[in-house]
Amino acid sequence: MTEPNNQIDNKTRSADQGTITAAIEVLEGRSKKGIFARLMPFLGPAFIASIAYVDPGNFATNIQGGAQFGYLLLWVILASNLTAMLVQSLAAKLGIATGKNLAELMRDHYPEWARYIMWIMMEIVAMATDLAEFLGAALGLYLLMPTLFGWLSNLTGLPVLLLPAVLMGIVTFLVLSLERGGFRPLELLISSFVGLIALSYIIETILDRPDLGLIAYHAIVPQFSGTESILLAVGILGATVMPHAIFLHSGLMQGRVVTRDPKQLRRLFRFEVIDVGIAMGIAGLVNMAMLIMSASTFHQHGLTQVGSIEEAHKTLEPLLGSAASFIFAISLLASGLSSSAVGTMAGQIMMQGFVHWNIPVWLRRGLTMLPAFIVIGMQFDPTRTLVLSQVVLSFGLPFAIIPLVVYTSRKELMGVLTNHRFTTILASLIAMVIVALNFFLLYQTFWGGGK
Repeated sequence: MTEPNNQIDNKTRSADQGTITAAIEVLEGRSKKGIFARLMPFLGPAFIASIAYVDPGNFATNIQGGAQFGYLLLWVILASNLTAMLVQSLAAKLGIATGKNLAELMRDHYPEWARYIMWIMMEIVAMATDLAEFLGAALGLYLLMPTLFGWLSNLTGLPVLLLPAVLMGIVTFLVLSLERGGFRPLELLISSFVGLIALSYIIETILDRPDLGLIAYHAIVPQFSGTESILLAVGILGATVMPHAIFLHSGLMQGRVVTRDPKQLRRLFRFEVIDVGIAMGIAGLVNMAMLIMSASTFHQHGLTQVGSIEEAHKTLEPLLGSAASFIFAISLLASGLSSSAVGTMAGQIMMQGFVHWNIPVWLRRGLTMLPAFIVIGMQFDPTRTLVLSQVVLSFGLPFAIIPLVVYTSRKELMGVLTNHRFTTILASLIAMVIVALNFFLLYQTFWGGGK
């Protein structure tokens, strides 16, 4: 067992000294650069956290929502995204103000038995997260080359997704190895993946030729169409905020730029709010674009029962051409690969925070891949597995979002960055709504006949 932060911080500071120095110059008011150049050293952490909001689990939900109800539930995605912005801002603020991540603070304030239970629970959440994302990456790679992987499956007798999964595992190891060079290379790579996913859906939207008037209307006017649309809206809202993204974002900010000066702390948080606004704004637009693509392609052609990722990919080609299905697979691959790497990072932060264990990243990656290989080996339905993994995440969410709101409201912990009363009230209401929706989602899944 090792104390987690000292080794990582020293290595990170050496590798990323240029970024840290530029950030400190801005905070101290010494930078003479332009506005964009002054902002650049602070961009990155929210882009890594935002991957949780465009992971493969979102693909199935958004595709189903658009196919069944057209543009009707766009407002739900917009409301979800605004909620996510607030929650991720609080997570970032916690790391900035305390110098600790959420798991470390829970370790400090919980009895020993409780923190070990929390650690085990969050490890299960991390594995469920990784299962969804790793499956999505493997599925994306398979959809790009179905003939090749189908032939290899017939030749070897192995499940068709097994070889893509092995290749994705190797690539994820390579992505995670960038951490050795400090935080900046990995931030730039993950941000590039976010950009690639966004670009893919810009192209998809152009190919779809959606009704812009209907999009604008349904983005701001709340509406439902029967019980099924309410259940789907609950699914979208309830699975909006991911527990691992909260732990991760607080961890990314805790030692990135260190200052204890009250004025600089406020300025640092303002820059991080901009980072969150840009990154989560892009993630929200991508989610809306997913639903728009599904609505303008499938719903408009009467294909209201397209409920799986494979169906969506297969149906896109005759409707929009091979380019559309290719771009869809590329976006799924980028989403799965990047979110799988980020999920491993989140798991490491949670382990270090709760129990101060620091295991090699290759070992953690290998352990978290095991459930995905079991699912693939037993040839379970990938989309159904993605949905079930989201249920596990829903169960873990209250244990992240409630402590987040409590800690960011404490003056003795947060100092000058303590939540304003309005922020605390708003965050508490949002937390209660999200928790209630997640429990409702769990009820529907296990007892209410929900999918």
